[in-house]
Amino acid sequence: MSAAANSNFLQAMAASSRRRDETARRQLSDAQQRSLLAGLDQPKPLRLKAGAFDVIAEIKKRSPAEGKLDAKLASPAEQAAAYIEGQAVALSVLTEPERFDGGLEDLRAVVAMAGDTPVMRKDFLVSSYQVREARLAGASGVLLIAAMLEPDQLEAMLQSAFEQQMFALVEVFDTADLNACLPLLERAGDAMEGDRCRFLLGVNCRDLRSLQVDFDHFARMAELLPSNVPCVAESGLKTAGQAGVLAAQGYSLALVGTALMRSDNPAAMVAAIRAAGAVSCS
Repeated sequence: MSAAANSNFLQAMAASSRRRDETARRQLSDAQQRSLLAGLDQPKPLRLKAGAFDVIAEIKKRSPAEGKLDAKLASPAEQAAAYIEGQAVALSVLTEPERFDGGLEDLRAVVAMAGDTPVMRKDFLVSSYQVREARLAGASGVLLIAAMLEPDQLEAMLQSAFEQQMFALVEVFDTADLNACLPLLERAGDAMEGDRCRFLLGVNCRDLRSLQVDFDHFARMAELLPSNVPCVAESGLKTAGQAGVLAAQGYSLALVGTALMRSDNPAAMVAAIRAAGAVSCS
């Protein structure tokens, strides 16, 4: 699929997400949602160890850039079990239905078997209602994409995550995104409380406006990233050895989806990525 054909991809995803948000609000009001949330237990915390290189392992059924991902395992829950066996620090579940074939039912299925491993909702979220919707479905964290949110909107959604004791992965692509985010993250306080992570900063080497991937983008962005926030390399990792490159650049986690979905042994691949990154972290 050409870059031109995908030039409005992020805008289309935002529009679709707003429609889903409106539909969900008609089915469950804001007041009803908050009432249900009041009865939930605390979400599973995201715990990071100093000096480690961690993997957020992703479950997705389709990639807009690469089409259907035929996982070797039969269900999202089985795929998640393999990731947990490989000691992924967290799981990411795509819940976008139109281009990724996902849904909240996938999130719920993974949460039900994940035990103490936190699960993040990955989607094109546009409202605090959707952050709370993720928590109500069992998520411990959410992805927030800076390129599709106004700064005040992003800050409100970040605060909504904190109110629910969730972690947030704030994703940027370029310096404009990063410059818009940094003041918000400074106001958010400490990223870490002991070993518990409140928020992370992610760099996506896939430009979601065009869907083009540039692994070298990680290196260009690395020198601009804050040292007091755990940084995540998103997209583009195809081999375990690349984790060593990322760790040497200062990234402490990688979010990996397509390579794991296509792996014959996702548990072993998660473990290999962690090991390769840890060598460069030490």
